[in-house]
Amino acid sequence: MSPRRPAIALLSFAAALAVSGCGADTSSKQRGPKGPPQVGYVTVARSSVPLVTELAGRVTAFEMSEVRPQVAGIVRERLFTEGAVVRKGQTLYRIDPRLYAATVDQARANLASAQATAEAARISAGRLRPLAKIEAVSAQDLTNAEATSRQADAAVAQNRAALETARINLEFTTVPAPITGRIGRSLFTVGALVTTSQADPLAVIQRLDPIFVDMQQSSADLLALRRSLASGGIAPTVAKVRLILEDGSDYGMTGTVQFAEVMVNASTGTVTLRAKFPNPRGVLLPGMFVRARFAQGVDRGAILVPQAAVSRDPKGQASVFIVGPDNKAIDRTVTAARAQGPDWVVTAGLQPGDRVIVQGTANVKPGAVVRPVAADTPQKIVVPAKKPS
Repeated sequence: MSPRRPAIALLSFAAALAVSGCGADTSSKQRGPKGPPQVGYVTVARSSVPLVTELAGRVTAFEMSEVRPQVAGIVRERLFTEGAVVRKGQTLYRIDPRLYAATVDQARANLASAQATAEAARISAGRLRPLAKIEAVSAQDLTNAEATSRQADAAVAQNRAALETARINLEFTTVPAPITGRIGRSLFTVGALVTTSQADPLAVIQRLDPIFVDMQQSSADLLALRRSLASGGIAPTVAKVRLILEDGSDYGMTGTVQFAEVMVNASTGTVTLRAKFPNPRGVLLPGMFVRARFAQGVDRGAILVPQAAVSRDPKGQASVFIVGPDNKAIDRTVTAARAQGPDWVVTAGLQPGDRVIVQGTANVKPGAVVRPVAADTPQKIVVPAKKPS
C-alpha cells in the first residue's frame, strides 16, 4: 500500500467536516431567531344593524271569488275563455230564463189585480165618509170600508215586492263576474243543471296583481322582538320584503308587510304575517312556496365581527381572540346569534375599541404574545443575502 493513500483519505475527511460545518452555520443564520406570530386585527365599533329575518311563505291571491249560481236552471251559454282576464260585471254564463220570465209576468199581473182591488176599496170608503157624517150609514160600515182599503193597499205592496223578486231572479239567469281577475277552468258545461245549493262553484276568479305572501314566524321570536322594541334597544323600521323564489332566484321587486295576525296557531306555535307585492308579469302564482327576507327592526348597539374571527366550541358557544395589554392574546366569549352578510352580529362580550384578531388565529394561543398589525397588512418576508462563494 502506498504511504500517500492514508494521508489523502485523512485530508478528504477533514474537508468534508469543514464543508458540513459551514453549511450548518449558514442555515442557522438564514433562519434567525423565531419571534411572536404576526396577526391581523380589526378595531370594532357599535353600528346600526338591521334585524334581518328570513321566513317561509306561501303566495295567496289578493282577491278570490267563487262564481256561484243564485238561481237553479240549465246552463245555456258560457261566454268567457278559460284562463283569460275577465272584468267586473262581465257576463260569464246564461241560465235558461224562461221559467223566471214567466214568473215575472205572473207577478206583474198579480200586482195589476191588487191595484184594481185597492182602487175600488179606496173609492168605496170615500163614498161612505159623507154618509157617515149625516148618519146615513153606521160608523162601523165606514170603519170596515177603510180597513178594506188599507188591506188592499198592503196587497199592492206585497205584489209589488213579489214582482221585484221575480225581476231579480230573472236577472240572476245572467251570471256576471263579481271581481276583475284571471278566471280558471269552467267546472260546468253548457247543458248542465246548476242549483243554488251546489257544492262546486261554476268557476273561480283570482286577482293576482297585487298579490299577497303569507309568512309564518315563531311566536317566541315575535315576542322577543316586541320586548326589544319596548325597551328601546331596537328601533322600528319600515319592513321592505324581498322574495327568494323556488329556484333560488330573487323576485326582483320588493313588498311591504301589511299586518300580523292577532292569534297564534295552536298546532304550529306561529303567527301569520302578510306582505303585499306587485305582480305585473304574473310570476307569482297562488300556492307557490317562497322565502321572504325583511328587516323587522334596527339594532343600534350591535357590533359586527368578520366570521373568520369567530370560533365555536362543541356546545356552540362563540368566542374570539382579542389583542390585550402587552400584546397578549385573550380568548373572549361572545354572543353571536345571527349572521349579517360576511359578519357575525355580536350583541355581548365585546366593547367598542377592542382589537379582534381576524387573521392568523391558527397560530394564536390564549395568553401568548402576538405581533398585531392592521388586517390585510402584507407580511414582510426577509430573503437572506447570498454569501460569495
